[in-house]
Amino acid sequence: MSHSKNNSLKKPGFAQAAIDELGWWRAHKFLFLRRLSQISVFAMFAIGPWFGLWLLKGNLSASELLSVVPLSDPLASLQVLLTGHIPELSLILGAVIIALFYALLGGRVFCSWVCPVNMVTDLASWLRRKMNLPRTSEMPRNLRYYLLALVLILPVLTGMTVWEWLNPVPVLYRAVLFSAGSGLWILAATFLLDLFISERAWCGHLCPTGALFALLGKASPVKVSAVNAKDCDNCMDCFDVCPERQVLKPALRGQQPMITDSDCTQCGRCIDVCAQRVFQYQNRIALKAENNQ
Repeated sequence: MSHSKNNSLKKPGFAQAAIDELGWWRAHKFLFLRRLSQISVFAMFAIGPWFGLWLLKGNLSASELLSVVPLSDPLASLQVLLTGHIPELSLILGAVIIALFYALLGGRVFCSWVCPVNMVTDLASWLRRKMNLPRTSEMPRNLRYYLLALVLILPVLTGMTVWEWLNPVPVLYRAVLFSAGSGLWILAATFLLDLFISERAWCGHLCPTGALFALLGKASPVKVSAVNAKDCDNCMDCFDVCPERQVLKPALRGQQPMITDSDCTQCGRCIDVCAQRVFQYQNRIALKAENNQ
């Protein structure tokens, strides 16, 4: 099926061209798999306090896998260290394991495939499209790196892990797993900020956890690549759905097909919604080795 390069002739409805061309499943595959991943991780934590089966004990800040393997958020561990206290060896080891894991897969894979707050901000983005709300001017994207610096300075000044009181990720886990709803206003504020004030404000511009994972994932071998950029029909569906749409421009303009910008969350939605199959995941190390043969 051919698609007009004139945006004015686009079919109504979000990603409708991809659904018509590829079918509903292929136009939503990575979205479905992401939701399955996020819910599965959450369920592994939930079945402990709910049913007494402790696959993952704790939360995304610090936990144990099968009561043996320590796992901990590198940012939370850094904050503990910067308070002047020496973290337990398990906390340090858990932070190293997680840091290496996301450095390999691509740091912000955490944001789109694991973080439960992503479901809240994706809902706000979906509602924006449904309500035809105008696009607002975006905040500076480097703001999250300034907030990351602030999060790391505060423990030095206060001797406390201040950010963990406000971090919406553990807030959500505590609310659902342990009925601790006192921090739910933070999630509500995040949702309303994204819906009415600034599009993709939290994940795309503010979250210090995402900023740290972006730094960790700079050298990741797994990337999204515009392998068929020549087939792009300028429908803009990928820009509509991408939480970091600035990363798409160099790839689609032919400057560099592979999206190496560490801001990319590798959510796969650009792959889903593109009727022309412009995008796919690639391993840049394997690709480089193949090209050198």
